[in-house]
Amino acid sequence: MKIVIAEKPSVGRELAKVFGATTRKDGYIEGKGYSFTWAFGHLLQLAPPQDYGFIGWRKEHLPMLPQKFKLAVRKIKTKDGFVEDPAVRKQLDTIKKLFDEATEIIVATDAGREGELIFRYIYYYLKCKKPFKRLWISSQTDEAIKDGFRNLKPGTEYDTLFNSAHCRSESDWLVGMNATQALSISAGNRSVLSLGRVQTPTLAMICARFLEIKNFVPQTYYQISIQLIKDEQVFKAISTSNYKDKAEAESAFALVRDVPSGHPAGGNITAVEAKPRKEPPPLLHDLSSLQQEANKKKGYTADQTLSILQNLYESKLVSYPRTGSRYIGDDIFAGVPALLEKFTDHPEFGKQAQFLQTTTLNKRSVNAKKVTDHHAILPTGENAYGLSPDRQAVYDMVVGRMVEAFHQECLKEITKITIESGISFLANGTVIRSAGWRSVFNEVEDDKKDEDNAALPKVAVGEQLPIVEKNFLEKQTKPKSMYNEASLLKALETCGKEIEDEELRYAMKDSGLGTPATRASIIETLITREYIKREKRNLLPTNKGLAVYEVVKDKQIAQAELTGQWEKRLEEIRSGASVKDFKSEITDYTKTITQELLVAGASITAKLVEPKLEKA
Repeated sequence: MKIVIAEKPSVGRELAKVFGATTRKDGYIEGKGYSFTWAFGHLLQLAPPQDYGFIGWRKEHLPMLPQKFKLAVRKIKTKDGFVEDPAVRKQLDTIKKLFDEATEIIVATDAGREGELIFRYIYYYLKCKKPFKRLWISSQTDEAIKDGFRNLKPGTEYDTLFNSAHCRSESDWLVGMNATQALSISAGNRSVLSLGRVQTPTLAMICARFLEIKNFVPQTYYQISIQLIKDEQVFKAISTSNYKDKAEAESAFALVRDVPSGHPAGGNITAVEAKPRKEPPPLLHDLSSLQQEANKKKGYTADQTLSILQNLYESKLVSYPRTGSRYIGDDIFAGVPALLEKFTDHPEFGKQAQFLQTTTLNKRSVNAKKVTDHHAILPTGENAYGLSPDRQAVYDMVVGRMVEAFHQECLKEITKITIESGISFLANGTVIRSAGWRSVFNEVEDDKKDEDNAALPKVAVGEQLPIVEKNFLEKQTKPKSMYNEASLLKALETCGKEIEDEELRYAMKDSGLGTPATRASIIETLITREYIKREKRNLLPTNKGLAVYEVVKDKQIAQAELTGQWEKRLEEIRSGASVKDFKSEITDYTKTITQELLVAGASITAKLVEPKLEKA
């Protein structure tokens, strides 16, 4: 009997259906020479401190550094405390019976780091020695599943993937358990003050931004604007200088020769610069970029988007969702024309999909070298009907981005006109010559909303134009915006560095905070632990979060770049880098942060009972 193990029951049932297995048993389905069983996500986890003899929270136990980590059955909370989940124990017994009977084991957990960890922990906990094969697919369509089973890989090919996942799991235990106990003990054990390898630098970013805004002192400055006319077209220009001194600004304002004050035409054109610009289409979506778009457009949380996307994946409508890649290889690109053809009747994107049937497709998102475990998120082309509004919205973002990514460049002409009238002025305008990919979501006007002028008239150096109006403007500098989920996800990709270029950000993805697959859970963890809260669409720290931040902000555990370096090291382990070296460094790091927090925690007690902060 061939035993197939999936990550959760719904996937196990779907795999069984594809193979025609219909005999339902307790915890598995069998038929056609196969048995399909499943986990419920993580059935096993690294054992808690007490399993290594660290009973109670005591300073003398720290740092806790188990020589060898143990696995424990997932626990649930009851009135008698935490106990083994009986449903998990029952399913593990079922899996053991099947593994013992197996002639072949096929791993069909999610094809990624956590999916590999879920299976391997079960495999090692049950002390199974049988070789296994790996199903590695990027969509759940029947054809993709059948093709995957025809091309099973030896399980040993994914040993380094497991090594990376296991190192991540152990390092999170070491940092989280020791840091949490150290801070809580030194703060007097008034409450559990949870810290973590990724959650704490994420909290630090949110708190630092909040305090920067709260302490921001606006600076007043002055500008002068004029309106000029050419061939009955009025356009606006702004002074090239921002004046900090009001008297100086008023003097400059008096120099401007405007028609209403009786002066002759007073705008002298001194320079005209018109540059064509080609704006390439955006890259295809990975999970993080799709979460950002869903948050901006619909206000969905990162966790909501991931849940919706996972549902679409299991419904065979989109490819693997937890991908960190925004590229596809040439093999996938070969099927894109046929895929686009399936959307020529789409109510929103059909016209643009039809256009792409008649032109050469843009290949900006095609680069096999930049494809990681899974390619960028694509629709599968399966018929989508009866979707709920939120599923339809996310699905359309995937389809629309595919049409955008293979569309033509947006061609613009960006014009700058310099005008002299006592002082210098600058007029900016953009003319869209060919909308290209921006026509997919009709984003042409959105792109120009910050422009002073939708378009500018044709002018030549030396022309004198009438100034029909002038205005004295008093303005104030503005702080950065609070983090929302979209901007935080973007910042996590680059450890807080403000990089707008999507390809440069993508190049940093292996050294960001967390991974696309884990960032949603990081945000939810911080909310659950009452360190941050959602206020409208913004993420704000609570008093408790700020109190923790004040203690850890200068400590290693809060340093985003250092945590990003660990993430990069975990990626390197997937390519065969030394596990021993990584574990040694994490051990040294754990010792350092534990000592830092044991010393620092006493200062937190008073801060935890401060009154609520005023809104920034």
